[in-house]
Amino acid sequence: MLLVGNGILIALDDANTFLPDGALYIVGDTIMAVGSTSDLRRQYPLAEFIDAEGGLIMPGMQNVHTHTYSTFARGMSLKDAPPTNFTEILSRLWWRLDQALDLDGVYYSAVIHFLDCIKNGTTTVLDHHASPNAISGSLRAIARAAADVGVRSNLCYEVTDRDGIERAAAGLAENESYIVHCQTQADPMSTATFGLHASFTVGDDTLRQAADMSARLGVGVHLHVAEDMADVTHCLSHHQKNVVERLHSFDLLGSQTMAAHCVHIVDAEMELLAATGTNVAHNPESNMGNAVGCAPVREMLAAQVRVGMGTDAYTADMFEGVKVANLLHKFNRRDPSAAWGEVPQLIFKNNRQITANYFAKQLGELAPGAFADVIIIDYAPPTPLTASNFYGHLLFGVSGGLVNTTIVGGKVRMRDRQLQGVDEKALAGEARRFAALLWDKF
Repeated sequence: MLLVGNGILIALDDANTFLPDGALYIVGDTIMAVGSTSDLRRQYPLAEFIDAEGGLIMPGMQNVHTHTYSTFARGMSLKDAPPTNFTEILSRLWWRLDQALDLDGVYYSAVIHFLDCIKNGTTTVLDHHASPNAISGSLRAIARAAADVGVRSNLCYEVTDRDGIERAAAGLAENESYIVHCQTQADPMSTATFGLHASFTVGDDTLRQAADMSARLGVGVHLHVAEDMADVTHCLSHHQKNVVERLHSFDLLGSQTMAAHCVHIVDAEMELLAATGTNVAHNPESNMGNAVGCAPVREMLAAQVRVGMGTDAYTADMFEGVKVANLLHKFNRRDPSAAWGEVPQLIFKNNRQITANYFAKQLGELAPGAFADVIIIDYAPPTPLTASNFYGHLLFGVSGGLVNTTIVGGKVRMRDRQLQGVDEKALAGEARRFAALLWDKF
């Protein structure tokens, strides 16, 4: 039993609960009560008390699209000319990196990413994986890393035809094996979806197999959608459809499907996404870094598309993503009023709704019955902080580096900035060793 209190509690629930001296009571992996610190300490005197010392008490953040396998790209030189467009970024960087991974590399790249998540207050991750020379067992390697660190994960393997028919078949099998494993184990910390890379690297035969398998297993798919115009032009020329229309023709849309990016979609595609309840992940830093454009977030929200926020592995700090998204849409529209309402809806409301499709209990809110995924942020507000202006404080005053304590599923994974139950230096040392071996393969 834990009691977290003596802080400014921002519940991020539908009632917009805001308690200047708030607390929450945890039993097992679940929040049982939320109230004032004095009331809950009186009701639950035997609970271990975690003192927020006046800081912010919030739900853990959720990242609805990332790639843990990208960790070893940090600091790496390509040793050839810089890519000049998106397809060159894929072929010169990511499709070379993923081919260089073995299962040990998969584990260590994931474990470092998950350590960064805990340190930055990100407690739930939807990961989209690729390692074409180490497919079988790769998702369990990532799951082991998530369990070792204590991150809640939803995993998939990105099936593609770009590496040949045999590897596409192996990717299909890896998804099926891990999905069945998760469904059998029923671990609240680990779930799965069916991964696909993108329309332009998946042919009709493979797409049909994936659609049949995911339907039989009762899960959605997680894939990149219209991230770059290359995906759109390929789909139009080869299939005479836009990307979302092609996916819909295979019955791949729905409330458990995650369509990452959707930078280059048209109104008719937005209508399909909304009508089917399909989720979209906006990844502002990645879209800027890859120079692919700015997703039409305002238009998607107006069309009733559920758009959440990921990072595409650019960072594990979701607070950083909030800042970048706020600036990107102002700059893109040349409108200083843009994004004030949209970005908090993505990160605090829609991410909560999206992750509810993949896990057994509610995430992203401090409310009775929700998973006990909680962060404490060392933040002494220099101006009044209220229920109506807390977002301005989070936007301009908070970063992941201020997260002091991270609790996932009722277990303390970081306290006073110290990771619990893992040797970060030892893991980083092993990661450096595997990264050096991987770099030599480039």
